[in-house]
Amino acid sequence: MTELEPVPYWRLSGVYFFYFATLGVLMPYLGLYLTSLGFVAAQIGIVFAVIQGTKVVAPNIWAWVAGRFSNRMIMVQIAALLSTAAFSFMLFHDSLFAIILICFVFSFFWNAMLPQFEAITLTRLGSETNLYSGIRLWGSVGFIATVAGVGCVLDLTSIDQWPLLVMSCLMMIFISSLLLNEKGRQRCSQNSQPVYQILKQKKVIAFLLVVFLIQASHGSYYAFFSILLKQLNYNEAEIGQLWSLGVIAEIVMFIVIQRFFHHVSLRVVLLLSIFFTVIRWLLIAWSADSLPILLVAQVLHAASFGAFHVACIQLTHRYFHGSAQEKGQALYSSVGYGAGGMFGSLISGLLWDDFGGEWVFTIASALSVVALYITWVWIEKDSADNLHASGDGVSSV
Repeated sequence: MTELEPVPYWRLSGVYFFYFATLGVLMPYLGLYLTSLGFVAAQIGIVFAVIQGTKVVAPNIWAWVAGRFSNRMIMVQIAALLSTAAFSFMLFHDSLFAIILICFVFSFFWNAMLPQFEAITLTRLGSETNLYSGIRLWGSVGFIATVAGVGCVLDLTSIDQWPLLVMSCLMMIFISSLLLNEKGRQRCSQNSQPVYQILKQKKVIAFLLVVFLIQASHGSYYAFFSILLKQLNYNEAEIGQLWSLGVIAEIVMFIVIQRFFHHVSLRVVLLLSIFFTVIRWLLIAWSADSLPILLVAQVLHAASFGAFHVACIQLTHRYFHGSAQEKGQALYSSVGYGAGGMFGSLISGLLWDDFGGEWVFTIASALSVVALYITWVWIEKDSADNLHASGDGVSSV
């Protein structure tokens, strides 16, 4: 690879900030917006499943296309523009079919964008990977800024204004992406095992299954946590603050993780994060009406999502070497956030009205118990080397 100019810290951080700012507007409030349109739980679950489901194919298709360009930022810019254009139709349509179609097209390009930008950032950093956490941290800051701010805005105005807020953030992703390019990139020449051979390993199969189960357990959280809070008489501002608390706890985790995770094996990190995921969903299931317990559950987001993601990013990097790394990251995104998230959203939507939030989140906890067992039995149990977490993999919120 040719020598690169100094790392454009703030330009890279800007894309992360607005990408996750969009996430902060979208995921916590989409369910409330759809409820305001008169959609029932099963319909809301389908919409969330569509958004999660495009992660199954979009990152892989975009990675295949982008691999033929020397400047992958062009693909990120195209995806940002098309996702903005697609979402703009939300301003004019409110039928179930139209919203499903809009969300499919919008999320295809939106979900394709991040894995490519992750690869660009890591390539751009070269040997300075210690800067990654600091850059990616701005994504969490963007999420907090919008999830809390939008709640206050909607409390003062109306949930009808929500699509405009999402569009504004999407447009800012596109504008910030125009400040970056990747001219002169050379493709990775490092040899690696074929992906199909990597996927034959039991620990890799077990790892991907765990990722699927944990992200499936988060399906109820993303699709119905805000709706649950609304049923418990929290207003939009308070809902935003509770979402923000989880991400603030996550940021604290990333500040601390760099100091002591060098001394903790990834296996231990993974087991603890999944254990606390089990506890978190049970707390939300049966004690969400207690604010102190709900606050504890949100603080556990640092473990259930943050620490889990740290371990998974580094295990993915370990299992998929050389030129297989991009495909490995795409698989991680597709299997977990795509297939897992889609499955979790669908199941939650189908069960919510008949069984209620208590049993939906209890099922989420049960999925996490299965993931804990698989991790205990198959993942890095007999690893000969001392596998440690570096803390470089910061969460995607």
